[in-house]
Amino acid sequence: MDLWRLQIFCRVVELKSFSRAAKAVYLSQPTVSSHIKDLENHFECKLVDRLGREVIPTKAGSLLYGYATKIIALKQEAENALAEFQGKIKGRLTIGGSTIPAGYILPPLLARFKEGYPEVVVTLVQGDTETIIRDTLGGGVELGIVGAKAQGVQLVQKKIMNDEMSLIVLRGHKWANKRHVVMDEVIREPFIMREPGSGTRKSIERIFDKSGYSLGALNVVAEMGSTEAIRQGIKAGVGVSILSECAVAEELAAGSLKKVKIKGLPFKRAFYLTFHRHRTQSPLCRTFIKFLNRQEECLKFP
Repeated sequence: MDLWRLQIFCRVVELKSFSRAAKAVYLSQPTVSSHIKDLENHFECKLVDRLGREVIPTKAGSLLYGYATKIIALKQEAENALAEFQGKIKGRLTIGGSTIPAGYILPPLLARFKEGYPEVVVTLVQGDTETIIRDTLGGGVELGIVGAKAQGVQLVQKKIMNDEMSLIVLRGHKWANKRHVVMDEVIREPFIMREPGSGTRKSIERIFDKSGYSLGALNVVAEMGSTEAIRQGIKAGVGVSILSECAVAEELAAGSLKKVKIKGLPFKRAFYLTFHRHRTQSPLCRTFIKFLNRQEECLKFP
């Protein structure tokens, strides 16, 4: 067992594929397979299973993955600390983002950050809110930006940005030229919902609950695992959905999609900077948080 093999193993688990992991670490697929086999020989147990086209960890593999992410994070923390000791800001920072932050908010911010700190390598992990919170607790990412509050005393969450959501419909939809619809109309319309664990879904559920409605009242015709999938579903005429306006900004500007408000329901939420309460932040992590706090023109701070 060594760090390099552990890093390869983590990439296989995260990407669910030997071939994708091989591309990520610039090795051939047989070499990646050989490294995983070496780890399995060392631990004398099977670490991954092939299920169709996907590779998933066994129970032993999941156990190892939890430790491997902590070991790799500690190694990176040591390198970053020594770089800071020498007056350098360089190294690798791994951050997480739920669908909207990772897809639409963080990329331009990371480009700005790289301009100021060209020797820093930033890895952005994307997942739903529950996944990013779990990774933050487990040490897989140093910090995350998610679209819902989490339960648990081990986490610190700071509100950094407000988000506006709307009912999104196709240009030719019967509501396309309306400014508002009422909830009684919405519950009869085919609706595309995000999967359980999504921050968008949690926000919709919370707003519905406050207004005396439930998700069960909606005519859900499909559940999809990403904002992009829902956007394409709306374009294909599968149904309507509630999405962050920033996720469909280009389509709204072009007029291919339209936004409609639901009367009496303010679909507003916040994004939260999330980190572990008891884990010491690396110098790079502290630098990135300071950088975020200076981006008032990009982040509409409450």
